[in-house]
Amino acid sequence: MALTDAKIRAAKPTDKAYKLTDGAGMFLLVHPNGSRYWRLRYRILGKEKTLALGVYPEVSLSEARTKRDEARKLISEGVDPCEQKRAKKVVPDLQLSFEHIARRWHASNKQWAQSHSDKVLKSLETHVFPFIGNRDITTLNTPDLLIPVRATEAKQIYEIASRLQQRISAVMRYAVQSGIIRYNPALDMAGALTTVKRQHRPALDLSRLPELLSRIGSYKGQPVTQLAVMLNLLVFIRSSELRYARWSEIDIDNAMWTIPAEREPLPGVKFSHRGSKMRTPHLVPLSKQAVAILTELQTWAGENGLIFTGAHDPRKPISENVMNASHTIKHGAV
Repeated sequence: MALTDAKIRAAKPTDKAYKLTDGAGMFLLVHPNGSRYWRLRYRILGKEKTLALGVYPEVSLSEARTKRDEARKLISEGVDPCEQKRAKKVVPDLQLSFEHIARRWHASNKQWAQSHSDKVLKSLETHVFPFIGNRDITTLNTPDLLIPVRATEAKQIYEIASRLQQRISAVMRYAVQSGIIRYNPALDMAGALTTVKRQHRPALDLSRLPELLSRIGSYKGQPVTQLAVMLNLLVFIRSSELRYARWSEIDIDNAMWTIPAEREPLPGVKFSHRGSKMRTPHLVPLSKQAVAILTELQTWAGENGLIFTGAHDPRKPISENVMNASHTIKHGAV
């Protein structure tokens, strides 16, 4: 039966400690000296544990229930509230906090593009630091490191959880290499995440290649889209390398396309600075057919040097969705 404040106040100490249950695993432990402690008993990963919720009356019955419900939510997400509580304890020396070392590791990766660097730091600030950012990195063990990873996995954002595991491992490896810790407990995180089967798009059988070329040739959409798909079949480069391409990269006379490591950003066009995937200039030899396509594309040239201009705004490149037209054409939907 659920507790009330009247029942709690009426509870008298005895020679031995005893419990007053409230429900959902929560109880009030009454000690012989009269002290009253809120506790939550729960089970996680096959083990029974007890979480301290506070002392009555400093923590009221309603406050204890709120804490219980918050802990139950964490448990349902696969997070151990005892471990999380321990992980949030502030370390005396902030120079040894996980967050401080993680920011040092992040700053050391100067070869990253700014967009990627920002994305990595944002993921740590959002998904990792709230759980273990204040912990002394020299005291962290494998279960501690898995807390933020499992919390993210419980939300079914598996790809982010996998990247967090990789980044946490990299931070701990940096700590080893910097002489801060001797052993990397992140090594034992291997295999902890749920394996999610990826659904790969089926490859086109070579026997259907003439059919594909025929469909591309009979495509009734925007001419730039058709030409982009045709060129992509000849040069085999990534979508962003193609969509953000500039005429200044093309040497028609020498039949060569030089994709730079990074491009000049276009106003209002997100990620337009992206160049070669490897962050170094990438040379793409052009066949006679590719040169012919580029020559035809010059008719549609935009004002800002873009090769593939958008149908609605010539100041912007064609979108990712437009490039997916090749997949649509392949399956005969157009």
